[in-house]
This record gives sequence, structure tokens and C-alpha cells, in this order.
Amino acid sequence: MPLTLDAANGVIPPTWTTATRPSSPNAGQMGFNSTLGYPEWYSASDNSWYGFNQSRTYSVEYLVIAGGGGGGGAGAGAGGGGAGGFRSNTGLSLTSGSSYSVIIGAGATGVTNSTYATTINSGSNSSFDTIISIGGGGGSSGNVAGGNGGSGGGANGGYAGVSSGGSATSGQGNAGGSSLSTSPENYGAGGGGGAGAVGGNSTAPTGGTSVAGNGGTGLVWPSGGATYYAGGGGGGVYKTPGTAGTGGSGGGGAGGIGNGANGVSATANTGGGGGGAGGYNVSSTGGNGGSGIVIIRYSGSQRGTGGTVTSSGGYTYHTFTTSGTFTA
Repeated sequence: MPLTLDAANGVIPPTWTTATRPSSPNAGQMGFNSTLGYPEWYSASDNSWYGFNQSRTYSVEYLVIAGGGGGGGAGAGAGGGGAGGFRSNTGLSLTSGSSYSVIIGAGATGVTNSTYATTINSGSNSSFDTIISIGGGGGSSGNVAGGNGGSGGGANGGYAGVSSGGSATSGQGNAGGSSLSTSPENYGAGGGGGAGAVGGNSTAPTGGTSVAGNGGTGLVWPSGGATYYAGGGGGGVYKTPGTAGTGGSGGGGAGGIGNGANGVSATANTGGGGGGAGGYNVSSTGGNGGSGIVIIRYSGSQRGTGGTVTSSGGYTYHTFTTSGTFTA
């Protein structure tokens, strides 16, 4: 397969067919493929031939987490916010040189109220190109169900009876927990759903103590890692003594206990739900939901641009905590 230099005709590259390509090509090796009808070159990084008329593609993995729902405000114990939608996958093919939009959803603010407000504050969507994760449902403060979302928000303490948690988006999270009122002096709210589990239900008072539902646990990404995302917010409790719901692993905030107790805000850039407020007929505020995050990773050295770029374990990571553009 000689390379010919011809004064009249210029450089004439070696010629082969698809079947007779070099068996052990060198990185960047070029030739004319007579089967395809155009020159091609060899990429050693992904062991592939590319035509000069083709755009190079490569495979990435992604994590897209939406903003978490806000916790409910004081209303006989308020529901925890649901986690933002959790979407991840492997094997997404991107075209080198192309740009892809990244949107980071905001976490919702917690509800502030002194009576049974029906406000539901749900998180905002996050996206990577056409991949959209739905914001988490807000926790309930009044006699309405928890908000629907990526994961559902938890139910209010159920001052008018049984109250239900919000529903989740299929493939992105889990439903919020429900609540049960058995005494006008003891109310515990449901926990917000998380990416890995439903929000916990409140339990009936025993010895004057109400127990609110815990936030549903999130999920670890990447597989085999140690970082959780999208945990639900814990439910709040009307009065002391009582046990508020804990936030789910993955940034969920804990619920408040008693009059004037605010819910705990979720951790930023986890998509966690905010904790529900405690108390009744006071101005207690639910915790804020955590903002979302988008992470793109691929094997080998850096190819794309955008976000905060790091390398670990043979992978390059592009982490977006604010909206931007990923260029492959």
C-alpha cells in the first residue's frame, strides 16, 4: 500500500477496501477506501475508522438531576419535599464539535404560612439536550395531597383525616408518604419520595408522641460509587414531644418539630427535597429544595468542553452546577 507522490496528480494515498483495511493500523493512518468511495483515517482511541466526510462520534454516560421540591409550611406538621427527577444512562452517542444545552433546575423555596395553606412549591426541571428530569413535588401544608413531580411530595399532617403523598414520574423517582391523624393534638406528616425509595408514612401517636415519615433515600451515581443524589425531605411534626422525619440520603432535609420549627433545607446540587415545617397556626417555613446537577462522563482523556472538568478512574467528568453548554 504505497504512498505515491506525483508531480502532476499530487499525493495519491494507499488504496484498500473495507475488507482489506490494514489489520494493525497506526493512529492517524490514512488511505482511500474504494468500497466506500472516500478517504478515511484510523482513530486509535476508540479503535474505529472514520471517513473524511463523517463527523466523529463517541459514547458518554450522563446523570441529570432536577431541582427538589420545597417542604410544606406550618400546618399541623407539613410534608417533606419530593426529590428532583433522577435520570442516568450509558451509551449516549455524541457528535464531536456539536454543542448540547445543559439546564440546571432550581430547588423550590419552602412554603411559609400560619394556617393550612394549599400552596405547593415544586422544583424546576433539569435537562441535557433532549433528556429532561422533572422537578420534585412540593410538600403539603394543608388539606391537599403532596405535589406530583420527579418524586412526590409528602402529605400534610392530616388534620382532616388521611392525607396522601404526591405521585412520581415513571422512571425518575418515587411517591411521597401519606399521613394519618388520630388526635387533634398529635400530627405527623409524610416524607417526600426519593430516587431510590418512597417517602415514609407517618405513624399513629403512641403515648402522646407523633412520628413523621422519613424522606425516601436517593440513588448512588455512578454505579459502584459513594455519592447519593435525589433524597426526599423528612416530614414535620405539629408539637413536642414528637419525632420528625429524617432527610433521605442524597441531600434531603429533615423535618421540624413543634411550633416555630422550620424544616431543614436540602443540600445544593443534589436535587434533594426540603424538610417539612413543624407547628400549627404559626409562621414556620419549610426547607428549600436542593438545586439540580448534570454530570457527563466518558472513558479516556478529555474530548469535550463545558462545566467543571475532572478526571478519575480512567474517566473524564464534566460537572454542571449552573446552566451552560457541553461541546462534544
